[in-house]
Amino acid sequence: MPEPTATAAPAARPPRAVPPRTGLWTAYATLLRWTAAQIGAALPLVVIVQALLAAGIIIGFGLLIPGVDTGAARFLSTGAPTVLLMVVGLVLVPQGVAQSRAGGTFAYQRALPVPRPLLLLADLTVWLVVALPGIPVALAVARLRYGLEYSFDWPLLVAAAVLTTVMATVVGYAVAVLLPPLPAQLTAQVLVFFVMLFSPVTFPESRLPGWFQAVHDVLPFRPAGDLLRAGLLADSHGAAWTHLAVLVAWCAAGFAVSVRALVRRD
Repeated sequence: MPEPTATAAPAARPPRAVPPRTGLWTAYATLLRWTAAQIGAALPLVVIVQALLAAGIIIGFGLLIPGVDTGAARFLSTGAPTVLLMVVGLVLVPQGVAQSRAGGTFAYQRALPVPRPLLLLADLTVWLVVALPGIPVALAVARLRYGLEYSFDWPLLVAAAVLTTVMATVVGYAVAVLLPPLPAQLTAQVLVFFVMLFSPVTFPESRLPGWFQAVHDVLPFRPAGDLLRAGLLADSHGAAWTHLAVLVAWCAAGFAVSVRALVRRD
């Protein structure tokens, strides 16, 4: 009589970050926790960088302008929040995505059984929370340095801050997924220097040549700065629908490019 043969136990499956066939909300919440855990350790450093950058823009740029009057101080101080949001979206986001791509985390996330646009949505949510505290930091530094008084239009300010952050984040994400890691990081550095030095965000656009002003009519940086300024100084600055249209167009383009890069087959 043949002896009974022992059956080998099935190999244990490796744990998944997201279970298969999960609901959209569960998948989004899981990816959100994962992304937050990756950035969480660096969050205090991001806040410190935002504070130092706000001080550098408001105080340091002020030293370069001889005899800063009230108008120049208001323009410089209300433009600083826009620069901070651009730094987070155009520098920190591409750097984070580039590191994920180099380390293999990005490829692993794309292989998970979840809709790939959720990867972008989770990143966008976390970076939105990270970027927005830069605004009160910049306003506090400006008030301490120049003693400015603000006239807030809260609905406009909140909408402009969220829209600017979303625009900068999706554009930075699009740069990071389209280019290899190193060129993506270099492009992000060039973009932020362009915003700080050559965009009429912390200085009036009248200082630029006419053709360069026309270029900024279609770029998102000046419209973002003008909308935020209108939310901070509602008594002297107004918002234009063209600014909103430009930001929405850039948001749509950034989303389209990022989602297309996420869903394409490698």
